[in-house]
Amino acid sequence: MITREEALALLDGRGVREHLLQHSLASEAVLRGLAEHFGEDAELWSRTGLLHDLDYPATESCPERHGLEGAEILKGQLPEEALQAIRAHNSEHNGTPVRTRFDVALRCGETVTGLVTAAALVRPTGIAGMEVKSLKKKLKDKAFAAGVSRDIVRSCPDMGLTLEEFLGLAIAAMTAEAGPLGLLKESA
Repeated sequence: MITREEALALLDGRGVREHLLQHSLASEAVLRGLAEHFGEDAELWSRTGLLHDLDYPATESCPERHGLEGAEILKGQLPEEALQAIRAHNSEHNGTPVRTRFDVALRCGETVTGLVTAAALVRPTGIAGMEVKSLKKKLKDKAFAAGVSRDIVRSCPDMGLTLEEFLGLAIAAMTAEAGPLGLLKESA
């Protein structure tokens, strides 16, 4: 399996810019937290989270190829279950069926990062002290982080978690990486 250092170099070599890299790092953290919760391979799940948007710079204007090209690039570097999850994370556009808990975890995990990040950026303390109930309130506000698919986030029961459990795991995973993710704010 590709190492984290090789994965980061691959992202850099594919033109992944800072904003997308931050999303990839947040996805890596959430997928690691989900893997640990479910007793799955944390290295595999986190690496998949890190690399799921590898092809985005090349497929941004061709969404029906997003995920498919990434999986093709990563053949031989990640096992098929990870390639399937990468293809399925964009199932709405590329037609890949969502089959496994890993598929659902990547879809939900990478999507919720936008909600958590947006919520942290508007809080005086950043992500520090963020609570599930406040994040649920943001989820209900369709105008807040409008690009975040509420339907995908709410599909978390398909992987065996309530919405509250899932949001709690996402907050905890991203809080653990708050410094590198730029989600900490200086106290006033």
